[in-house]
Amino acid sequence: MRIALVVTGGVDRSGRERVIPALLSFIERLAEGQAVTVYALRHHPEPCAYPLLGATVRDLGRPPGLAAQCLALVRALRRDGPYDIFHGMWAVPSGLLASVAGRWLRTPAVVTLDSGEFVRLPAVGYGLQRRRRDRFAVKATLRLATRVTVCTDYMARLSRAHGVEPLVAPLGVDTRRFSPADPPPGPPWRLLHVASLNPVKDQPTLLEAFALLRRREPDVHLDIVGEDTLAGALQELTRRLRIEGAVTFHGFRSSDDLVAFYRRAHLLVSSSRHEAAGVVALEAAACRVATVGSAVGYVADWSPDRALAVPPADPGALADGIAALLQDRARRERIADAAWNWAVAHDAGWTATYFERLYGEIRT
Repeated sequence: MRIALVVTGGVDRSGRERVIPALLSFIERLAEGQAVTVYALRHHPEPCAYPLLGATVRDLGRPPGLAAQCLALVRALRRDGPYDIFHGMWAVPSGLLASVAGRWLRTPAVVTLDSGEFVRLPAVGYGLQRRRRDRFAVKATLRLATRVTVCTDYMARLSRAHGVEPLVAPLGVDTRRFSPADPPPGPPWRLLHVASLNPVKDQPTLLEAFALLRRREPDVHLDIVGEDTLAGALQELTRRLRIEGAVTFHGFRSSDDLVAFYRRAHLLVSSSRHEAAGVVALEAAACRVATVGSAVGYVADWSPDRALAVPPADPGALADGIAALLQDRARRERIADAAWNWAVAHDAGWTATYFERLYGEIRT
């Protein structure tokens, strides 16, 4: 099959920076058996093309505005086609434009919703349900797409509330890269948080929880990995909470670098206000590391057997959850083992096979 994958970005030619690792793993596995062209709408400033992981990336060079993006995409698809399937990642703009192009060029379009399509979080300025034009765009995407998929049952529930019954298909991780090592001894305990530093990930709740935890588990350290978009505000919060000596900010690290962080961690800790999925839980699971976090995305799906979920924005509950698993090694290892089994069974290869089958079904 010839497949056109439409994305906003995350497919930099480096394969390391400005990328979405789970997306790259999907592209790599899918390209092993199919002809894949990836169309990027908002990545490089000028149009360009380059090979990536067995696929061809065609960057449209950031056409200004939705109408210009749609026209550029349709022209490119017509020039490079015909294709058997269009697949848009995220509703706006890539899913919407893939679906419009599908109707225009009479090609089936799959859309994967893996972001804030169904949430409204005004306190942190997040979610496509906040503004009328975004709500309209999401509705149009759902109406025009041939099939809609989501990664988690949590996201499926949100989708159903908007009148759409989606297929649930996780975007698995590369378990050839993310794999277990011998569990580290403890204490001292090592906690890991992997996320861009931004309001949706709610690191203030994480740091407040960690300060509470330190009162009963002083021999614990927190590693935070992710690009800082908050201009040092979280580092200042660690000083106010008097935990700066027990927290290390590592900044952005590539997926290859992350493996070592997972392998030395006793727990992954997530504090997000929203996750459609939360790929870091999959990465940790593939390294046989248990996750404690907000009841969103995979953590909501997996609790209590494959993760431990607590209410979002509740530092006390998060601190209690972390302490409970640090103090109960048998439970921590049962959760880690169950999560590992699930992540291996739903890895990037599983995802590619699932979508190949789906593409074949909707072509007929």
